[in-house]
Amino acid sequence: MEFDDLRKQALFVKNTPLPGYTLPNLLFLLAQNRFKVHVQYIPRLTYSMSLSAVMLPFYIKERLQFDKHIEQTRITHPPLFIIGHWRSGTTYMHNVLSQDKNFGYLTTFQAYLPGVFLGGEKLFKPLVSQSIPKKRPMDNVPMHADYPQEDQYAIGAFCPYSYYHGWCFPKNMEFYNSSVCMDHASKEIIEEWKRYYLYILKKITFYQEGKQLILKNQDNTGKIKILLEMFPDAKFIFLYRNPYDLYYSMMKFMKITIPRFCVQKPPQIEVVEESMMNLYTALTQKYLKERQLIPNGNLIQVRYEDFITKPFQEIKKIYEMLQLKGFQGAEASFDSYIRTQWNMKKDQYTVDEESKKKIEKKWGFAIKEFGYETPPF
Repeated sequence: MEFDDLRKQALFVKNTPLPGYTLPNLLFLLAQNRFKVHVQYIPRLTYSMSLSAVMLPFYIKERLQFDKHIEQTRITHPPLFIIGHWRSGTTYMHNVLSQDKNFGYLTTFQAYLPGVFLGGEKLFKPLVSQSIPKKRPMDNVPMHADYPQEDQYAIGAFCPYSYYHGWCFPKNMEFYNSSVCMDHASKEIIEEWKRYYLYILKKITFYQEGKQLILKNQDNTGKIKILLEMFPDAKFIFLYRNPYDLYYSMMKFMKITIPRFCVQKPPQIEVVEESMMNLYTALTQKYLKERQLIPNGNLIQVRYEDFITKPFQEIKKIYEMLQLKGFQGAEASFDSYIRTQWNMKKDQYTVDEESKKKIEKKWGFAIKEFGYETPPF
């Protein structure tokens, strides 16, 4: 397996999240990477820098106009965090639950351009709409500026602590991977991350007029202790998937997505594979260690395969176990949305002997923990 044609993908300048970054953060990341940008990605970086620079006065204006209101905003409802490794059904879960209008969430426009969404929607939302594909290239899931989006893009736009920075600057991938679990981060860095995250959540709460937030962010799987320090009553939905299928899905995901994000030439796919497998191990082990900190009744674990085959029943179970209100009022909306997804095709993978050995060596603990079996040949 190799990356998508790197030379061809370099011609696409708008797919990377970098244009939505605040200019100070983008400049900081470039300095952090010693301004090492591959020549074929200069047009992509130029576009990103240009849009970021154009947004700067609007970003400053928004801070001056709204920061007092954001600071005074109180998050009175405990957030509902959707967590789990990438390719475990978190997007589908987010999309389904967002049909309940009692919840507030970040849209794709708001997550990609978090610095200007309160005052710059009319000007900048069309740019996001034109930049994103109609469907995600790795799985054909529909995309739209108004659809729910993971808040990792928003926090990445504001600060240097984001997993996706490693896809934009892949020569420094391991460094950015460390921001997921933050096991060796200083107290000062953790507190800085909290400040950025709280600002984003207060800002979207202000926009959503105090609704309970439903937040999808795979990075948060490794930050349960930190999140509970911020929101002691937070509720969590953890999705998990057959590690054999997840391995192949992640490899497909990365080979398609990294060439669309990066401004540096990626390392060999084998290096990226090793990095991905190590992060899965660290992330999952961190979750298994910290899930005991979550108060009784505030965590539900959902098996990907069950959710894909019987989503309505699993959503009903989530509401019951987490004691969420509003299921009956949203029942028809859940059913209507789920019916539109019945033609969704799940990729089928055949596990080869070499990959099977790698998966079992690194992820055997997860196969056992989550009750999966060795695939037949």
